[in-house]
Amino acid sequence: MVPLRRNRDFVLLETGRFLSTAGTQSTTIAYPLLVLAVTHSPAKAGIVTFARLLPFGLFGLLAGVAADRWNRRRLMIATDGVRGLAIASLVAAILAHRLSFWQIPVVAFVEGAGSALFQPAAAGALRAVVPAEQLSDAAGAQQARAAVVRLAGPPVGGALFAIARAVPFLVDAVSYLFSSVSLLAMRTPFQEPREVDTAGLRARVAEGFRFMRGQPFIRMSAALIGVGNFVILAVFLVIVVAGKRQGLSGGEIGGLFAVFGAFTLVGALVSPLFRRAFSLRTIMLIELWLSIGTVAFLIRPSVYVLVAAMLPQAIAMPVTDSAVNGYRIAITPDRLLGRVESVRTSISLLVSPVGPLLAGVLLSTVSLRATVAVFAACSVGAAVWGTVSPALRSAPR
Repeated sequence: MVPLRRNRDFVLLETGRFLSTAGTQSTTIAYPLLVLAVTHSPAKAGIVTFARLLPFGLFGLLAGVAADRWNRRRLMIATDGVRGLAIASLVAAILAHRLSFWQIPVVAFVEGAGSALFQPAAAGALRAVVPAEQLSDAAGAQQARAAVVRLAGPPVGGALFAIARAVPFLVDAVSYLFSSVSLLAMRTPFQEPREVDTAGLRARVAEGFRFMRGQPFIRMSAALIGVGNFVILAVFLVIVVAGKRQGLSGGEIGGLFAVFGAFTLVGALVSPLFRRAFSLRTIMLIELWLSIGTVAFLIRPSVYVLVAAMLPQAIAMPVTDSAVNGYRIAITPDRLLGRVESVRTSISLLVSPVGPLLAGVLLSTVSLRATVAVFAACSVGAAVWGTVSPALRSAPR
């Protein structure tokens, strides 16, 4: 069997995604910094993050149908182009000094919509270029790539924002071009030969739900990951706002995110050891209980304490994602992969956009400590829910 590092199409796929996600990660911190610079409002910063994540819940199911019906390569290239043009329009507005607040969430929404369409097709591309026996390792490699991006993206984004407000967004726009070039260079078809599906839209979506209904572990893990996304995205906004209130620069706040990224990289590197040693249930529970570390902020409300409390969870996250994602992609038939991915995404990201939106409102009305207390309580509830869940108790190794 060819090692992943010598699998030409896998390397091209991951190289393109590395470049595009690096650009996206740099704007993850640039968006709230831009809003705070323009409006000085944490609530409005939360609105922008909400707008960027909302399309995953709105369009997730349609994206899965599109990925299973249309040519996945063309769909991925088209979404890269739309996202690049949207970000470029934001760059133009900043450089022309004609930027209004509402343009920022609109661009963020368009970028999020492109990402929602891209992801189910990307799962099919991964399945096409990697043998089933290597899918967990490929998912682990993706987590390592994501960890490197989390390590470098935020400090780079903060530093680029310090140079000029438009620079991180310009880098993001260009990164989508590199992603499209890598997709064009790949040789393997992104889907198996398909028969013409004459079923209606509702029937095609329902088929994805039926498959998920027969997989209780996948369904439950998606719900728990959704709660985790809700909390962690909210806490990320808290870190930005708390850092600004405690006198940190954009580059220093980016450095805090880089530390978090470094620990996710460690988790990605050790994930094969955990996957061999523990069941999927144990892996899930480790992350769930580590997520309650944010209660340390209630004792000492320092942004440094908050980030330090999240570092053990940062190690666990890529372990969980590589195990769960590899298992899910391996057992899903190719003709259903886009729809199953979209159903899973809809479940896991349905409430995620509300996290930063709620955090922004709370940060504008109550203290930092009270804001974190709300999300720490959610983490405790998720950990208890996962511990008593029969679906997790019957999870495969």
